[in-house]
Amino acid sequence: MLPPAFYLQPTLRVARLLLGKILVHRRRGAVTAGRIVEVEAYRGPDDRAAHTAGGRRTPRNEVMWGPGGRLYVYFTYGMHYCCNVVTRTAGSPEAVLVRALEPLVGIPLMRRRRAGGGAHTTDALTRGPGNVCRAMGIDRRVNGADLCAGPIVILQAPRVRPVDIVASTRIGVAYAGPDALLPWRFSVRGSTAVSRPPR
Repeated sequence: MLPPAFYLQPTLRVARLLLGKILVHRRRGAVTAGRIVEVEAYRGPDDRAAHTAGGRRTPRNEVMWGPGGRLYVYFTYGMHYCCNVVTRTAGSPEAVLVRALEPLVGIPLMRRRRAGGGAHTTDALTRGPGNVCRAMGIDRRVNGADLCAGPIVILQAPRVRPVDIVASTRIGVAYAGPDALLPWRFSVRGSTAVSRPPR
């Protein structure tokens, strides 16, 4: 698995390096896993798109204020969980949202969790941050989980070449004004699991 020091690096670097790595969740004896192919970086108080914009510290975002290497899970739109990899040292509330995976292990279980039977193509099972959490069985019960020792870990895998990484604007953050235009969404070029083709 990735060492603790990996998560303490600058957030934009961690975001790029997470591409190609394997997210694994062990729950009730079952294992699901997928290759990370799309992420978004959020850089804390100075980033108006971040949950910690302006230095806001709340019970909801408290995990972001802790040390890197924890999982930050939040509930949104009254229906979806989203999971983020916390980065940097304690007091620097930054994180990387996991937007899409290519399913690798536990695909039948992912289909059951998505309640779609055989209606979903394999890549569609984990396309989009809400679907990632639903298929992987991630919810607020694992908020704050240690990615180096908990039920959810990220495994080392070959690094995606810089030429195969596409940078684009983040999705759904128009409220952030100029920060909505920052090219802080990173995806693997050509992956059919990416939630929305970059412009």
